Amino acid sequence: MQERLRCARVLLQPSSVRSWEVRARVAKVDGDKRLAFGWASVAVDADGRPVIDHQGDLIPIAELERAAYDYVIRSRDASEMHGRRGVATLVESVVLTPEKYAALGLPVGPLGWRVGFKVTDDDVWQRVKAGDFREFSIGGSATRQPVRVEGAIRAAD
Repeated sequence: MQERLRCARVLLQPSSVRSWEVRARVAKVDGDKRLAFGWASVAVDADGRPVIDHQGDLIPIAELERAAYDYVIRSRDASEMHGRRGVATLVESVVLTPEKYAALGLPVGPLGWRVGFKVTDDDVWQRVKAGDFREFSIGGSATRQPVRVEGAIRAAD
């Protein structure tokens, strides 16, 4: 299935039309600065295969890019487990596309959205450090469209 994104929220409660959620591992934690970095979503892996998320959906990179920009412009706020808001603030965001890899002079790798958050809530930060919160989770609303995709892979748990 392909998702037609209308908005994105990192760690926020999904809303209307067709709720969706994507989880991705936290790749780096900077304890002194209370920063956590990682993929918010990967649309295509490093081998060029589309990635099917945990709900069995695909998010095309162009749609993910639009949703990420909307999130950066309108929110930058993160919540705890799609509930309590205001626990972290977005400090870094890049949607890696083939064009951006080329502009950086790098070989094309995974296509997706990488983020970094400053965790402002003490309880949430303790859970990040303890390994309880090991993934970012994005959610939003979308219109579902069936598609046939050859060679797609499932997101890792």
